[in-house]
Amino acid sequence: MAKLKLDLHDIFNQGDSIERELESLIRNAVAKRIPMVEIIPGKGSGQLKKRVLRFLNRPDIKALYDRVDKDSKNFGRLFVRFRH
Repeated sequence: MAKLKLDLHDIFNQGDSIERELESLIRNAVAKRIPMVEIIPGKGSGQLKKRVLRFLNRPDIKALYDRVDKDSKNFGRLFVRFRH
C-alpha cells in the first residue's frame, strides 16, 4: 500500500510554505489514488497541529478526503484517509 508522508519540522515557521506543502500533498494523494497520507506536525506546543487541522477543515480540502485520524500513540502525527 502506497503512503505519502509530510514532516513539517523543517518548515514549521514558514507560514505560506506549510499551506502549499499540505495542499500539494492532499492533491497528489487524490491524483495518484493513494489511500492514506501521514502528516507530522510534531508535538511542540500544538499550534502547528491546530494549523494543520484548520487547513484540513477548509471546505475545498475537506471534500477531497474521507477522514482524519489522530495517532493514539503519538500526539504529533495525523493520518488523512481517502476513499477513491
